[in-house]
Amino acid sequence: MSSYSPPSRTPPDHAGVLFASVLMMIFGWGGLFWLVTTQIPRVGPRWVFFVLLFVAVTGTAIPLVRWINMRLTPATRVLPPGGVIVRQSVWFGLFVVMAAWLRMPRSLSLPVAFFLALALIVIEVFLRSRELPNEQA
Repeated sequence: MSSYSPPSRTPPDHAGVLFASVLMMIFGWGGLFWLVTTQIPRVGPRWVFFVLLFVAVTGTAIPLVRWINMRLTPATRVLPPGGVIVRQSVWFGLFVVMAAWLRMPRSLSLPVAFFLALALIVIEVFLRSRELPNEQA
């Protein structure tokens, strides 16, 4: 009696992306904790805050973005490579950092956040639409 297991749909580069995401989360959130608890809010630490926030949010978004891509990609299509998952997570991190930046002078409002997110989504849709015909060939 032989047990047949279907081949895994998970590309091999996803394991490396998930490992990198764990490192980014540890470095980003740990660095933010250190920065907020030990530094005075001046210009220099403010830039470090935005860099650490970007790394932390991007690393945290990678598993979520990967899960969404795995759930929504049809079984007949190839899963997106790790680079696409990282790029989509970078968009999410960029959105959070820009929202935090706009929040400082109190320029962030719901319409501004909506159109900022819409612009990033449109850019990603255009990029994916250019990549998909190449993956099917």
